[in-house]
Amino acid sequence: MPDPVSNAPELSVSELSGALKRTLEDAFGHVRLRGEISGYRGPHSSGHCYFSIKDQNAKIDAVIWKGVFSRLRFRPEEGLEVVATGRITTFPGKSTYQIVVEALEPAGIGALMALLEERRRKLQEEGLFDAARKRRPPFLPGVIGIVTSPTGAVIRDMIHRLSDRFPRQVLVWPVRVQGEGSAAEIAAGIRGLNAIAAEDPDLPRPDVIIVARGGGSLEDLWSFNEEIVVRAAAESAIPLVSAIGHETDWTLLDLVADIRAPTPSAAAEMVVPVRAELIARVRDRDGRLARGMARLQERWRRDLQNLARALPPPERALEAPRQRLDRAGLRAAGLIRAGLDRRGLALAGLARRLGAQTPEARLARAAERLDGLGRRLPVLPARLMERRRERLAALAERLGRALAQRLALERRDSERRIAGLAALSSRLEGALGARLARLSDRVAARGQLLESLGYRRVLARGYAVVRDEREAILASAGAARPGAAMTIEFADGRLGAVAAGEAPPRPSAARPARPRGGEGGQGSLF
Repeated sequence: MPDPVSNAPELSVSELSGALKRTLEDAFGHVRLRGEISGYRGPHSSGHCYFSIKDQNAKIDAVIWKGVFSRLRFRPEEGLEVVATGRITTFPGKSTYQIVVEALEPAGIGALMALLEERRRKLQEEGLFDAARKRRPPFLPGVIGIVTSPTGAVIRDMIHRLSDRFPRQVLVWPVRVQGEGSAAEIAAGIRGLNAIAAEDPDLPRPDVIIVARGGGSLEDLWSFNEEIVVRAAAESAIPLVSAIGHETDWTLLDLVADIRAPTPSAAAEMVVPVRAELIARVRDRDGRLARGMARLQERWRRDLQNLARALPPPERALEAPRQRLDRAGLRAAGLIRAGLDRRGLALAGLARRLGAQTPEARLARAAERLDGLGRRLPVLPARLMERRRERLAALAERLGRALAQRLALERRDSERRIAGLAALSSRLEGALGARLARLSDRVAARGQLLESLGYRRVLARGYAVVRDEREAILASAGAARPGAAMTIEFADGRLGAVAAGEAPPRPSAARPARPRGGEGGQGSLF
């Protein structure tokens, strides 16, 4: 039997997916979903975030679009229990459903505390909370920078307290201290005050920065726990005071700041002293300094008087120097006489040496030398000739010995070279004989190869070569003209012949004649 035909309408896959999407979005247009974040890997390269929300029995895919992610008060983290607000929809490409998150918040104070503790431990491992990084603010700053809300009571209380204690120039950087984007504004305020140039004549650079906010819950103070604020405070080159909430409140900014104040008013008291107290202290120290200087001068005066009384009379003090001066005068006279005597002796010696260098003395010495040379001159040539003969005899003897040694060396060298030439001659004769034998073998082998490949071997097998009157080989019957003289070469000799009859038509491709059966065992060529 044929299958019954159903009257249900046919739907395409896209139509069915669209219908399911509309049904699901209409039924769950806006939901709040509580669960634990799973599979979070941070924003995708497109800026969107993809993860899952699960409990002990089920799991649902979740997505946060780029624009919503930038407005979140805190960032998702793996394993954090959250409450997600959004709408349920489907993704037809994978036939799955998911929640498009529009708002995200921790599920209770416990989750926030866990997130805060995890972030504190991470930043502490980086060394941002080390005590070695803390700096003391200046005792009396000229300019105080305050990062806080410009409309709250905090800024009014701080300015009022600064005015009462010690009026200073205040530079306020207005920010939001709660809500979306407040953490980025606080971090920008800290960095902005640090970016003011010290030599800027229009905008003074702060000597200390106060980040202040009134009290509130953990959620209200959460902006000061954001990592961007903590890192901006750690990078600050200006000493920073944290004045967040009341004394019992604490944030991560308190841990990284150089000084933590219990309240904003206390921060104002910590950065400047009380002017009246400072003036009174200065006056007190000025009086103490004046009294101390007076006492010191009086003591110096008494010490000078005591030293003056202890000094001897001036005449007594000059007795010893006078005696030393007299003794020095006596020694100077003796030294002068001794120096004159030494100079006189030196002049007498120089006079004697100068007398020996007069022209008469020098001529007399020259005459004596000439007399001595005249006496030595007659015997000098005979002595020179004798010395030269002795030197020539010695040179002749040395030359004879050297020539004998050289001739012996040449003789041995010639014998060695003759022996080497004989050995080379015998080796050359053997090499030439071997070379000629190899060449003869090669010539014989190539002659045999030429004979085996020559055309006479082919003629011995019953073939013949036909040549025309110019001894050109006729390769085909068409090449012979009727009546032309030809020569036919056999293996045992040649015969003359004349072409008779009409020449057959030339074939398209010449082929060599092959022997066929018939008269004489040779095919007819004509």
